[in-house]
Amino acid sequence: MNLLFSGITLPLEDPILKFLLILVIILAAPLLLNKLKIPYLLGLIIAGAVIGPHGLNLVLRDSSIILSGTAGLLYIMFLSGLDMDMSDFKRSSRQSLVFGLYTFCIPLALGILAGYYILGFSIYSSILLAGLFASQTLIAYPIVSKLGIARDKAVTIAVGGTVITDTLALLLLTVIVGMVTGNVDDMFWWRLAISVVLCVAIIILLFPVIAHWFFKHCTDNISQYIFVLVMVFLGAYLAHLAGLEPIIGAFLAGLALNRLIPRTSPLMNRIEFVGHAIFIPFFLIGVGMLIDYRAFFRDWESLKVAAVMIVLITAAKYLAALLTQKTFRLSADQRTVIFGLSSAHVAATLAAVMVGYNIILGHTPDGEPIRLLGDSVLNGTILMILATCTISTFATQRGAHNIAVKGMRTDDQENEKQNEHILIPISNEESAAELIALGNQIKSPKNHNEIYALHAIDNKAGDTGLEKRGQKVLETAASIAAASDIYLHELLRYDVNISNAIASVARERNITDIIMGLHRDKSPSVFIGKITGDLLTEANVTTYIYKPAQPLTTLKRHIVIIPPEAEKEAGFPVWLQKIRNLSQNGGVKIVIYASQTTLHYLEPLRRRKKTEVETVLFNNWDKLQHLLREIHRDECLWLVMSRRDRVSYHPIMSKVPSYLDSHLQKNSFVLIYPMQAGTGGGRYL
Repeated sequence: MNLLFSGITLPLEDPILKFLLILVIILAAPLLLNKLKIPYLLGLIIAGAVIGPHGLNLVLRDSSIILSGTAGLLYIMFLSGLDMDMSDFKRSSRQSLVFGLYTFCIPLALGILAGYYILGFSIYSSILLAGLFASQTLIAYPIVSKLGIARDKAVTIAVGGTVITDTLALLLLTVIVGMVTGNVDDMFWWRLAISVVLCVAIIILLFPVIAHWFFKHCTDNISQYIFVLVMVFLGAYLAHLAGLEPIIGAFLAGLALNRLIPRTSPLMNRIEFVGHAIFIPFFLIGVGMLIDYRAFFRDWESLKVAAVMIVLITAAKYLAALLTQKTFRLSADQRTVIFGLSSAHVAATLAAVMVGYNIILGHTPDGEPIRLLGDSVLNGTILMILATCTISTFATQRGAHNIAVKGMRTDDQENEKQNEHILIPISNEESAAELIALGNQIKSPKNHNEIYALHAIDNKAGDTGLEKRGQKVLETAASIAAASDIYLHELLRYDVNISNAIASVARERNITDIIMGLHRDKSPSVFIGKITGDLLTEANVTTYIYKPAQPLTTLKRHIVIIPPEAEKEAGFPVWLQKIRNLSQNGGVKIVIYASQTTLHYLEPLRRRKKTEVETVLFNNWDKLQHLLREIHRDECLWLVMSRRDRVSYHPIMSKVPSYLDSHLQKNSFVLIYPMQAGTGGGRYL
């Protein structure tokens, strides 16, 4: 035993032991804290305090911890931008601005008064202290993300307001430091304004263009994830160069990539997994290492400053959340979430206090430095971080849990009549990824286990290797689905022909939707292929025929063209729900062309929250060819078809194959054949 532990010294210097210890804490924290009813985030902070230099001194807060923690903080801000519903963010921009001003101005006013009149600081020190009051950190954001309410209005307002108040607080810090050091002149304001505008413009305008090109030309999973990390840290560094805090750049990078990384995509699943498993826990443990319990007993001045900061900051943030609730008529739980998310102070607060602490205004007769923010503020800030993180975690947990429970009840009521079963016939490995991606985009967000992949084998085929090949195709499909956290039912079936196999499975499994790839023969005479044509006559199921010309995530818009009287078909509400899911899951704008009568039925969809849908009047299907010519390269066409002799059938549908072959050879498109009233499908064209 002596030989085993003879090389171990404290604090730990062996990188293997340090990493092992932190991983054990990340692993054990949920198991222990669930029994004690302590939120997971707070537990990691406490664990960091215990093992840190001010606790058991097991691990120093060295450059490796700081690097991992910085990455974790940037990750939190990036995820908050990435998780936002952009349509809701646009609608809530005014609310976010109002809350941002509330949560900046109220703490700022209280901070200046407290610093100048209660603590006796100079005016510059008081203003800088007030900047600490105004800033906030979204340390509790992982709670709302895991509970699935990241797109709730309260979260959107809180995240947007955080960016606003942190930007203002850090700009205030820049100005105050410039005034104290005598660097503020006319050019100072011009340099600051130009650098900020240039930084925001590059991230918001240029990043999406670069990312769109990259995702379109690179499908390697690892390369895509590394590219995302590059964008996060590049955005953070650009913000740093502009004089802003890097967290602002990371958030803007999340907004810039929002539409290109759908919430249901495999890439999003990887981003969230790595962040919640590694980066964010490292950040929280690093925050805990800053906490020095000895500051409680060091001197009364630190305790006084800490008490003033904790009480006034908590009161100010609660008042800002209360005013926001009253202004926009939010619920009590939404107010609690806004307060919880905005009450923690870590990143920007630490940045500001360290800047103020390092500015020396002079020296005492004894040679001691006179700092803009003294030791008492530094120690008080550490205590304030512990207190506000605790309050933030508990408040967010309570409010978010209540909102999530209410949301589950609403979803259950909406989904009572839905019984979704999606079948994806897959003939080869090359088509599997995009077919599953489409299924993932149009499925209900609550559907994780009702997607089937079928590989059918014709009984007449004499090749004995077909079964092994089919199993390999299904294994590939299951692996692709697993990357999006979807369990795929694998079905291998022999039958007299492929279409009969698909139709039989559709009946046996109560399939509601079938997603098929377009036949490889590009001749208009066999446009959708014999198998698909036969299937449309044998199976009365909503069928989507998909031709992917580029990755689904790189599309900028979906154009949906609906024939007159489509609302009279039995399958109308089925595929319409899928269009709604497409907008909600993918975050891409939907433009629907339809007749006036049909648009009337679509109005609830257009007004629905969490969907971005535009409707355009289109009465004359004889002009379909002209409309198809206007579709751009990065847009996907969704054309609602009908079987011959059905209510919504239009003679021009017989010319659709030649139109698509002439005008949309390089475009992605989906042909929708809705479920029909009665049993047979009838002729498809």
